[in-house]
Amino acid sequence: MQRRSWLALAAIAASAFTTPFAFGQAKDIKIAHIYSRTGPLEAYGKQTQTGLQMGFEYATGGTMQVNGRKIVLIEKDDQGKPDVGKSLLQAAYADDKVDLAIGPTSSGVALAMLPVAEEYKKVLLVEPAVADSITGERWNKYIFRTGRSSSQDAISNAVAVDLPNTSVATLAQDYAFGRDGVKAFKEALKNSKIIHEEYLPQTTTDFTAGFQRIVDNLKDKPGRKVIFVIWAGANPPFAKLADLDLKKRYGIDVATGGNILPAMVPYNNFPGMEGASYYYFGFSKNQPNLWLVTNHYTRFKSPPDFFTAGGFSAAMAVVAALKKTAGDTNTDKLIGAMEGLTFETPKGNMTFRKEDHQAMQSMYHFRVSPGARPGAMADLSLVKEIKPTEMQVPIKNKR
Repeated sequence: MQRRSWLALAAIAASAFTTPFAFGQAKDIKIAHIYSRTGPLEAYGKQTQTGLQMGFEYATGGTMQVNGRKIVLIEKDDQGKPDVGKSLLQAAYADDKVDLAIGPTSSGVALAMLPVAEEYKKVLLVEPAVADSITGERWNKYIFRTGRSSSQDAISNAVAVDLPNTSVATLAQDYAFGRDGVKAFKEALKNSKIIHEEYLPQTTTDFTAGFQRIVDNLKDKPGRKVIFVIWAGANPPFAKLADLDLKKRYGIDVATGGNILPAMVPYNNFPGMEGASYYYFGFSKNQPNLWLVTNHYTRFKSPPDFFTAGGFSAAMAVVAALKKTAGDTNTDKLIGAMEGLTFETPKGNMTFRKEDHQAMQSMYHFRVSPGARPGAMADLSLVKEIKPTEMQVPIKNKR
């Protein structure tokens, strides 16, 4: 009901932008967008691309220009493969002569790309790869990130899980995203105790053995018992978890963070389940999100999703920085403009922290509505917006 009311409000808002593409003679601003157009994270990558395009439109008032310079996006598909992403970024900097790059989707690909930005002394704005090490021990000064980090995910999700007398088993994918996520989650817990960590291949479709190990470790524990899931991409485990009916059989709850709308459909099988999300289209009431929701519905007949908001935010960060430099794309000037920069997004304001260039941002504590209907769009209610000042996100780089 809250979602329908909010969408009714969005429906009456009209786009305030026209598109008078008045091309100037100034040199184009060339930006590479390297993302998973194909591969296991294809759905995430395509959302980011849509959001990036819409974000540039919104931030430039429809002109796709900053200070008379046209923004030109060069799209490249890393296929979710680290070696491909690395070579594509090298080609973007060396051959395409891009001024900066945005991406990638996968944390594994991002880690392969970080040293390339340092080698070519060009900015790489990471969106949406999540692993803490991107702005932690593998970071360099050319790396900024609008996407949330594993620590931001973990600290916000601990709000829903971290209660006394609670035993937790984690289920995550066996690569940087999953392992960094569990590590950060463990560090965020103060009251609960993790008694088992289960890591499965990124492309797992048969969860039987992993589920059995988790249940065997949890079922006889006293007090509250929770499986906390960190999963990205195709074949999420939630529908299969729902089939096991673990709450009824063993008193085991399931908790997780937000995801894209199709992946969250099985959440409705867990009414009352709590977690924290980077974005959900009905939670933010600010002008950028109102514009995004309205125009996304108009163009695609659906609400914007998790990674659409991320791409939109990345575009707004770039335009805000370019406005601050008066359109100058010199790398040192961009870094100077971006460090400490506060900029608008569909989630509200974000600020690039000077120490590691991680965007400080709100997260959203949600609860699956008690009346959620299985098979329908995830029916999430906002419990609380968790402000950046409420999250003590550690600085993990060593530079």
